[in-house]
Amino acid sequence: MNKTKIDLNGKTILVTGSPGFIGANLVLRLLRELTSGTVISLDNMNDYYDPALKEYRLSLIEKAAETSPVRHVFIKGNIADKALIDKVFAEHQPSVVVNLAAQAGVRYSIDHPDVYIESNIIGFYNILEACRHNAVEHLVYASSSSVYGGNKKVPFSVEDKVDNPVSLYAATKKSNELLAHSYSKLYDIPSTGLRFFTVYGPAGRPDMFYFSATNKLVKGGTIQIFNYGNCKRDFTFVDDIVEGVYRVMQGAPERATGEDGLPLPPYAVYNIGGGTPENLLDYISTLQEELLRAGVLPEDYDFEAHRELVGMQPGDVPVTYADSTALERDYGFTPKIGIREGLRSFAEWYKSFYK
Repeated sequence: MNKTKIDLNGKTILVTGSPGFIGANLVLRLLRELTSGTVISLDNMNDYYDPALKEYRLSLIEKAAETSPVRHVFIKGNIADKALIDKVFAEHQPSVVVNLAAQAGVRYSIDHPDVYIESNIIGFYNILEACRHNAVEHLVYASSSSVYGGNKKVPFSVEDKVDNPVSLYAATKKSNELLAHSYSKLYDIPSTGLRFFTVYGPAGRPDMFYFSATNKLVKGGTIQIFNYGNCKRDFTFVDDIVEGVYRVMQGAPERATGEDGLPLPPYAVYNIGGGTPENLLDYISTLQEELLRAGVLPEDYDFEAHRELVGMQPGDVPVTYADSTALERDYGFTPKIGIREGLRSFAEWYKSFYK
């Protein structure tokens, strides 16, 4: 697909969901790389997980902004608040919008459906409406590998049908892609959706397995290994995710006119995943080795006494496996950071943050 090149320097960029995990790392990258412009961070700082982590990430952003030539503005608010979103767009007029704000988590959606509809559907609609009424050059938004549901064909390709979600979370992310497509078609808004595959790294989300397992092991608890360890995940280190998002921001789907004289939707969706699914038991073994190496756990820690093999959780899938050839073709990038390097980085951060 042809791309319209976007120079991010001098632009106003809105990143919703910063200082969330991916959002914070993206904003730090922008503050480090760009030579001019403004970055707006917007987040409601909710307590889905320990707010201290978001405060920590925000402090890193604010410190980086002190020496960056890029201006940074943080706005505390909810993307489901239409009046707030309209005000942000009216006052700051962002050229590039990266919507990472969303209620995350497959299992949480089973018991808390309301927050997914509010943030992932109503909130995303508000972003689309604001883009519609403003001259936005490129909307980039987070989708998820969860949209592939129980697909048996691997690796997962963006060409695959994704009409059978197995969780409400996945259904909301598929809905985001459909809404973005309709707005791209109707209002000629260049938009790119990114299906993230199991993102991990330092200062990540504590509800993600590697983080929650570490917390339990530190407290002497037992970690549950689902599907009796017969799961494979395409784990993607956060720096690889940020590199992909950063490149995609700079290349918007090209506007074009069809044979009927109407706009062809300037719309695209990509996978961002490592392309090398790891067996869950191998991943856990690597995590344990790196926790020992970093001194998070004592050398004589008895892992076998703190592991329990259990059945599959509702909403989970046995395998995630990204085909990222389209991302490599259009943006020259494939994730490359392996689990050893990634988990070592996490373990060292965990030691410094909590110890």
